[in-house]
Amino acid sequence: MTKPATLKEIARRLNVSVSTVSRALHDHPSIGLRTRTQVHQLAQELNYEPNKTAIFFKQGKTFTIGVILPNLSEEFFSMAITGIEQTALKHSYNVLMGQSHDLPELEKRITATMKDHRVDGLIISLAKDSKDFEHFNQLDKYNIPVVFFDRIPPQKTAHYVSCNLRPGISQAVQFLIKKGHKRIALINGPSSLLATKERMEGYTAALHAKKIKIDMGLVVSTDLSTGGTEDAMKQLLALKNPPTAIITFNDYVALDAIRYARRHNKKINQDLSFVSCANLPITHYLDTPPLASVEQFPREQGEKAMEIMLQLLTRGEELKQKGQFFQTELESRLELIEP
Repeated sequence: MTKPATLKEIARRLNVSVSTVSRALHDHPSIGLRTRTQVHQLAQELNYEPNKTAIFFKQGKTFTIGVILPNLSEEFFSMAITGIEQTALKHSYNVLMGQSHDLPELEKRITATMKDHRVDGLIISLAKDSKDFEHFNQLDKYNIPVVFFDRIPPQKTAHYVSCNLRPGISQAVQFLIKKGHKRIALINGPSSLLATKERMEGYTAALHAKKIKIDMGLVVSTDLSTGGTEDAMKQLLALKNPPTAIITFNDYVALDAIRYARRHNKKINQDLSFVSCANLPITHYLDTPPLASVEQFPREQGEKAMEIMLQLLTRGEELKQKGQFFQTELESRLELIEP
């Protein structure tokens, strides 16, 4: 294999200085047209490629954004990464992906790897059980800004994009009440997630508004695994006065819950109605989908997170001195699902 041509090789063949070759390749006006043409022609003949490592070192940037997601196989996060990538590419940035698989220790390890690869910034949606955020705070020492989205930390000094679940969940409760349901259950998520708290707040606020007594026996949780959701369903269906409708943490929880209900001879959306969260396209192709789902705008969250990152990369020091943090909340809303 032949070694790639260098600036020195081009300069030697044309009997000019390396700096002249460099300026010619960048079409600097101080270099005459004839020399520029000769340099470009020889560079093409020799298959010259710029040394990106040297360029990045000189600029102090790699034009790479690290992204850590819980699980790319989930449609919600694949939609979010589409929003991040498209916005990044418009501004000549590349994306380096990592999956935490909802494991906090793996999340820490990937964060360290991203730092070692000199990413310019990090966009992350937290693992479901993450409670220690020091590994993100440490990135400030290396001038690597961090933007959280969807699953965000309980920190006032964090840049983030999220979706406020309270209005969407309230709309879900009101929707089910209008359909005649009074025993409305909630399968919530891990207590470590702020979104779990928001769902609970929206749920209780809507019941209070309709003067329906809150029965905490109707509120159960899942660790988002199939087994965790089946355990939650088992608790609900074992109640002396079981629910006639269930709001689930997300569409995947709804799918597991619906399957469990069908195995126990429940007619979906007749004996037991469902409303979910996330409003992923997959639900629209089911024979028995939930009646409705709360839209959380994953693609828009990804786009906005990348837009905030671009602001931090250009105005980071200025914003730090002002103590200014970008904190954007999109407002969720209930969307009906047509089977």
